[in-house]
Amino acid sequence: MTPRAADRTRYDRATAALDAPLAIVDLEAFDANADDLVRRAAGKPIRVASKSVRCRALLERVLERNGFAGLMSFTLAESLWLARSGFDDVLLAYPSADRAGYAQLASDPKLAASVTVMVDDPAQLALIDGARDGGREEIRVCLELDTSLRLLGGRVRIGALRSPLRDPAQLAELARSVARRPGFRLVGLMAYEGHVAGVGDSVAGRPLRSAAVRLMQTAARRELAARRAAVVRAVRAVVPELEFVNGGGTGSVQHTAAEEAVTEIAAGSGLYVPRLFDNYTSFAGRPAALFAMPVVRRPGVGVVTVLGGGYPASGAAGADRLPVPYLPEGLRYDAQEGPGEVQTPLLGSPADDLLIGDKVWFRHAKAGELCERFDALRLIEGERVSATVPTYRGEGHTFL
Repeated sequence: MTPRAADRTRYDRATAALDAPLAIVDLEAFDANADDLVRRAAGKPIRVASKSVRCRALLERVLERNGFAGLMSFTLAESLWLARSGFDDVLLAYPSADRAGYAQLASDPKLAASVTVMVDDPAQLALIDGARDGGREEIRVCLELDTSLRLLGGRVRIGALRSPLRDPAQLAELARSVARRPGFRLVGLMAYEGHVAGVGDSVAGRPLRSAAVRLMQTAARRELAARRAAVVRAVRAVVPELEFVNGGGTGSVQHTAAEEAVTEIAAGSGLYVPRLFDNYTSFAGRPAALFAMPVVRRPGVGVVTVLGGGYPASGAAGADRLPVPYLPEGLRYDAQEGPGEVQTPLLGSPADDLLIGDKVWFRHAKAGELCERFDALRLIEGERVSATVPTYRGEGHTFL
């Protein structure tokens, strides 16, 4: 029996009394992935990206482990909810225009002490001030650095379109703006190198592309390490008491941790290990989060139909954004239908061994987005469900 087949047996036995659709997290795999992230971080704390987990119980579980400290959130409303739930170090990774949220933040000492907001433009500071509604609490601020790689004199850009702040002088000037403005305190700097951390460098069947990605990422790491160090020096010259410099992501943990200027690493997807994180030479995780759909039809030889399953991930549309049938091994989509809103035909010889009501297990393309489809996660230990915990959706929250 292959390891994957053994996992299927465990998952089927653990959930035998439960009807699909359902979602699970294999705690043995989850904890092993957490250990691997800590190993790669080499002593630097890991700030957990909440959008890649979207389950309070699992956020609490990972933060109880050595090597993890703090959360990186994705909306201001989520940040405030997490802070009210007892998480006392929440870094909002994206600028917000949530005026009502800023009013709450500015009027509550506990929230203001627990949440750090992201800015990359003085206009965002003005928006926050205009939203205070009488609140006088000091707002903790983090600046974001553009990490993109520029080639051919800037005519070619590789990396996400995020912050407009690129060079040390720009970051230092905004740092001075924050320092001069009453009601704000600059505490951190963030730089997310998505073109390194979030792009696989070993794609099956595409050796030339993979080699090109590795060359790009080597050049990007070298350029960013030097520029990030210069930016940190420039910002610390304005604010010597800077609390943290955050960088990296699941795919770049060990590389970013090696930079002296970086004090903490961000990661989250590496806990669940969705399919987009299969194509890396630098690490190999264990799939921990899966969802099951029931077989509801047997249209013919080598074909079964499962309920639903059409859960595409965000990003540029493409086959890599689709979930994949994972267990039993050997199933594939019908090219004419793909994963459907209500039904999904699956082809392959394993279909002939599946009966009506059997479960087919899938992996999502991304990590936390799976939790937007399910209100609960069944936590698997061995061959049993040890707990059922709500996702954000199960607690009544869909922040985006």
